[in-house]
Formats: sequence, structure tokens, C-alpha cells
Amino acid sequence: MQVSFFCAQLLGPMFIVVGVALAFNQDLFRNILSQFIASPIWLYFAGFLGLLAGLTLVLIHNVWTADWRLIITLIGWVTLVRALISIFRPQWVVAAGTAIMNHRGIFAGAAVLNLLIGLVLTFFGYTSLL
Repeated sequence: MQVSFFCAQLLGPMFIVVGVALAFNQDLFRNILSQFIASPIWLYFAGFLGLLAGLTLVLIHNVWTADWRLIITLIGWVTLVRALISIFRPQWVVAAGTAIMNHRGIFAGAAVLNLLIGLVLTFFGYTSLL
């Protein structure tokens, strides 16, 4: 359980920052995504870092319980799968990125989702200190 609190304390604020940044800088992130999917080097590098992060989370926190800790486990597995796709099928990432750039509301939705996940994890991670 201690690992769950640590992961929540680490990931919660990170998701909040990303959510707020996405909400206020949608054009910037659209531009970043455009440049990212145009670069095989960045696709591979993101896959490598995602593999490292995803494997780390899966190895230290593979907890399949029906509570808030499942969010951390799912983040680990989604990160791991996304990383493997980036490494082995980068053309899928390019296709998804292109579709995302053509959808105006996706960045607002991603901002809200990141913010909600961040708030939940931060709440559970830091209320454990009380």
C-alpha cells in the first residue's frame, strides 16, 4: 500500500500540471504533436521512455483491486502498450496523431481527463499523510 501512495503522490501532481497546460495551451500542444509525429527519432525516443516508465509502474504496482489504486495499474499498462506501439508500429502513432490534430475538442477532453485523474490520485496520495 505504501507504493500506491508514493505512485499517487508522484503521478497525481504530474497529471494536474499536464491537464492545466493542455487546457490553456491547446494550440501549442497541437503544434508539438504535429512535430512529434513527423519525427521518427522522437517517436522511438518516446517509445523508449514510455517502455521504461510503463515497465517500472507494472513491476512495482500491478494491483488489480476495485479502488483508486487500479488507476495507477491501468496507467502503467496503458503506458507500456503505448510504448510498444511507438517502437514496433510507429505508423499507428502517426495515424492516431493525425486524427487527433483534426479533432478540435480532443485537447479539451484530454485536459479534463488528465485533471480528473490528477485530482483523484493527489487526493488519495496526500491524504494518506494526514
